[in-house]
Amino acid sequence: MMRPAVVAALLLAGCVPPQAAPGGPTYLGVRTSLLDGDLVNFNVALTGAATPDAVEKYAQCAAAQYALIRGYSFARLVRTNVTEEGGTWGADAVYTISSDLPRGLATIDAVVTVADCGTSGIPTV
Repeated sequence: MMRPAVVAALLLAGCVPPQAAPGGPTYLGVRTSLLDGDLVNFNVALTGAATPDAVEKYAQCAAAQYALIRGYSFARLVRTNVTEEGGTWGADAVYTISSDLPRGLATIDAVVTVADCGTSGIPTV
């Protein structure tokens, strides 16, 4: 039996097939890198979106799920770089994760965000 941390690492490493929400974008996967302690980099990509908002939300969903997997309750956006090439949107986002509500304006409650992502059809891994 695989340990939950190993399974989570494989999923967050982008070892999942592309997922498509009905009538929406096709989510191409998430690649996660721990930068330092509580600082995490998320690279996500998708097709079928008209604006960069969808890829930014996809990164946020991945960050929220990652925080929960690691036993934390919150994440705070540090920065997001968005690109678009040939209809594929990409986001290179950095978040901090923490057990307590972090300071700053761009904070997310991981439980609430993951639930919202599920309702919206956005995969979290």
